[in-house]
Amino acid sequence: MSEVLTKVIVDCSTGVVAEVPLTGEELAQREVDAANAEAERVAKEAADAAALAAKESAQSKLTALGLTDEEIAALTK
Repeated sequence: MSEVLTKVIVDCSTGVVAEVPLTGEELAQREVDAANAEAERVAKEAADAAALAAKESAQSKLTALGLTDEEIAALTK
């Protein structure tokens, strides 16, 4: 048995509330939206990881130049 996805339609002028199944087009758009959201999430995670790696690399280079952790912290504020 498959679940039927529905939407709620409210007619504000009459106060009538109706629950109707999603159309094929709405179901397709829902899947496209979900795929886009997942792609955006993966891209954000990759960008965050790259930024963290760049920060750690910069801190390592500053340490190699002889800066202390306190000096590095002062530069990154």
